[in-house]
Amino acid sequence: MRIEIDDPARPDVRALLDEHLRDMYALSPAESVHALDVDGLKRPEVTFWTVRNGDLLLGCGALKELDPTHGEIKSMRTPAALRRMGAGRAVLAHLIAVARERDYSRLSLETGSMVTFAAAQRLYESFGFVPCEPFGEYRPDPYSLFMTLSLGD
Repeated sequence: MRIEIDDPARPDVRALLDEHLRDMYALSPAESVHALDVDGLKRPEVTFWTVRNGDLLLGCGALKELDPTHGEIKSMRTPAALRRMGAGRAVLAHLIAVARERDYSRLSLETGSMVTFAAAQRLYESFGFVPCEPFGEYRPDPYSLFMTLSLGD
């Protein structure tokens, strides 16, 4: 597996992000969907990576800087047909390593609160993320679970 900074507008990546957005809108009301589109992933405060096996896209993830000490994980996704191959775990480990390199003291994320998101929740918990209050511009939402990981010593 190869993880590298990539362009979210690449055709195969765009297709994966479109799948992600379709799923999020199918599972949650529009006001509870916080997934970024291609333009959102190209913003200067966001760094976007893909994980590939050769030319095969296995997944993606992004890191958004909220402030100099706090980052947010965005757009974690693996194609439905290619799950359980370790790509999500590899991207998450990479994002955490980059957050540490950037000297963030905290890394947070928002994911769905419903049973459909249980596998994602378990993945985050396995890396030490714990539930937290809404952060940044988020507000309490019954469709959202907010999680954070302290990166302090």
